[in-house]
Amino acid sequence: MCKPTLSMKKRLLALSAFIAFATGISYGQQDKLLTHFIYDKMTINPGSTGLDEGICGSMIYRNQWDKVNGAPNSTIFNVEANMNRFFPGGIGISFYNDAIGFARQNNAILNYSYPIDIAGKGTLGIGVGVGIVNFGMNPIWSPPTAQFDNTLPGKSSGTNVDLNAGLYWKSSDNKYFAGLSSTHLSQSDIKALNYSTYRHYNILGGYRFMDVVGVDRDIDVQVLMRTDLIKFSADINVRYMHENLFYGGLTFRTSDAIAVMLGFTPMPNFTVGYSYDLTINKLASISRGTHELAVKYCYFIPPRPITKSKHPRWL
Repeated sequence: MCKPTLSMKKRLLALSAFIAFATGISYGQQDKLLTHFIYDKMTINPGSTGLDEGICGSMIYRNQWDKVNGAPNSTIFNVEANMNRFFPGGIGISFYNDAIGFARQNNAILNYSYPIDIAGKGTLGIGVGVGIVNFGMNPIWSPPTAQFDNTLPGKSSGTNVDLNAGLYWKSSDNKYFAGLSSTHLSQSDIKALNYSTYRHYNILGGYRFMDVVGVDRDIDVQVLMRTDLIKFSADINVRYMHENLFYGGLTFRTSDAIAVMLGFTPMPNFTVGYSYDLTINKLASISRGTHELAVKYCYFIPPRPITKSKHPRWL
């Protein structure tokens, strides 16, 4: 009896992932897993949309379980803006693409958050997200003969409504934040593909310990807990922030990975981050870890000029 090679193991894993999607006997990764979730708060909790000043855009690319055939590859693009100058609240839009084996998931969400000042102590954001989720399968088969087997699944896709909601609190001194949210409230059901989005519940929080090892040398801690009432996972990030020039830190994700985070700010309001996740689950023997790249830029609208009128008799 021959021993399976590493390449054979990868192919078997990809085939197993497809069978799981096709038969619906297991739960797929529906909500994305990100080490830099701090740059994707808006899609986790729409209540955070536009609570910070300015117009901010972020992009994250994640290559999960490198060298594993059919493993998830995710791309996220977010833009959000504080609109209090024009009307109360913040708005944002998010695009998300996830590729797992033959499956493709695309999300587009429009977010709005209404801010409520609480006695000068902080701001409570009440947010909603309305969008669509598109799920498709595009199998590429290599039959052993020239004739194609019609019993094999072909290309198909479906689209449905997707709804998110959340409450998000940000302190006035920007030291801490906390939020409670739910994604996929509508639990979209695409029956043609036997695919459903399960409602997820999230707790998001963070605290920045200021000047711990010197002026502008802080320790930043963030926690994200998520569950669909079937499975639970949590991420804990701890970063050392050096004078807002660069950061380094560690991440622990329950039952999945330990990650190293690095980032720098080459110019004001522009940050580039990278993380490497070391897999600690059953895929550790064939995965070469997970790579993630994050980019964020914020633009701050200049204050309106103060117009002064002069009387011709006085300077």
